[in-house]
Amino acid sequence: MGRIGAPFGVAGWIRVQTYTASVESLLAYTTWFVANGPRWQAQEVQAARVKGRALVAKLKGCEDRDAAGRLRGREIAVLRDNMPRPASNEWYWADLIGLRVVNVAGEELGQLARIVETGSNDVLVVEGERERLIPFIEEVVRDVDLAAGVMRLDWRADY
Repeated sequence: MGRIGAPFGVAGWIRVQTYTASVESLLAYTTWFVANGPRWQAQEVQAARVKGRALVAKLKGCEDRDAAGRLRGREIAVLRDNMPRPASNEWYWADLIGLRVVNVAGEELGQLARIVETGSNDVLVVEGERERLIPFIEEVVRDVDLAAGVMRLDWRADY
């Protein structure tokens, strides 16, 4: 959901770089999970607000600038059960990564390795016999079947 940046002020506040579509998204959660190496620790959010185009937050137990500085670079997550269900024809990117990608003719294109944000539309990075960059748009994405682990695209294999 985000990553902790530099301290904000001297009272233990942190800057947060969000990975969400809107900066405000993390404000809906009162508990964040903060990475500490391979482990995740629940942290109560005492206060948080949007400051310009960024998010700043005060975590319980983080009382000064030094404590905030020790958190810098750590990833932030929330429990999946607390996240809203995606609307029809919407998906969490994390659910799409790793799907088998086939075209409408049934030809195997590869596996969805990642999704890249661009200014105009997002791009699917499909790795198979070669890497393909495919626009993540409604005209191309015909079906996503999470249960079967397959994404079907209107995309020729020779593109």
